Amino acid sequence: MNQETALLTADPNGYARAAELLRGGELVAFPTETVYGLGGDATNDMAVARIFEAKGRPRFNPLIVHVDRIETVRDYVEWSHAAEVLASAFWPGPLTLVLPIRPGTGISGLVTAGLPSLAVRVPANPVARELLKAFGGPVAAPSANPSGRISPTTAAHVEAGLAGRIAAVLDGGACDVGVESTIVGLTDGPILLRPGGLPAEAVEQALGEALARQGEGEPVTAPGQLASHYAPGAMVRLEAERREPGEVLLGFGRVDCDLNLSASGDLTEAAANLFAHLHALDETGKPIAVSPIPERGLGRAINDRLRRAAAPRD
Repeated sequence: MNQETALLTADPNGYARAAELLRGGELVAFPTETVYGLGGDATNDMAVARIFEAKGRPRFNPLIVHVDRIETVRDYVEWSHAAEVLASAFWPGPLTLVLPIRPGTGISGLVTAGLPSLAVRVPANPVARELLKAFGGPVAAPSANPSGRISPTTAAHVEAGLAGRIAAVLDGGACDVGVESTIVGLTDGPILLRPGGLPAEAVEQALGEALARQGEGEPVTAPGQLASHYAPGAMVRLEAERREPGEVLLGFGRVDCDLNLSASGDLTEAAANLFAHLHALDETGKPIAVSPIPERGLGRAINDRLRRAAAPRD
């Protein structure tokens, strides 16, 4: 796969060109508030297959479908009271819901990886929303990076990983949240399938009940659940109080380090900086040590990504 990758500006001409490419079955990377997504027409089998090909993504790993309005989501999934509560509270925003898919939606079976459910969300990023409006249909969009590698939070990150493999990148600047969306399954009782940019505590407060947690070793039912994921080229060591010889240190709080997620200990700032800092440290070619991160709020999502980045690789 070797094609010219255009860099499009987030203006009317850029949106029109990006939508035209999507309608033609091509792939377009675009920003959301979480990370850049690699978009393809979710109803086009060939376009979805190209997403897997461009990323080198395992076929059993389902994709998230992005749409521009809550009302549109109901066309594709079986709606529920819990879905209404969460959508009203957090959409548009960094929350993905997994719900039973309606029959006859036209969504490619490759999107769901053969599962009877669909992962859907309404992003808040204005560039994403303008693109979805211009396209006028559901867009399947995992993170716009080679599978298993660090997620992209700028157009430059996308180009570094996927240039020559996709048709275009719609440049909307840096992503605000910086970690992927929180995924909540609603096919049975509410379950946290992936921590992310919306703290699980906020979801639980809205629902008025605790979220179940998926156990280790259970089948993949949502994106981002592979054991080794979000990984830089270098090895990653967690819970590091200091750097060892030959390492670079990704810090948190008041610590002597090469790059700091948040010197003030702000977890929102740390989440926004996570992938960009991992990209920068990975370019040194040295092993990456990471300071301890509190296991609360957005810290759970940060630690989830770091554990997967540090997991043994095949």
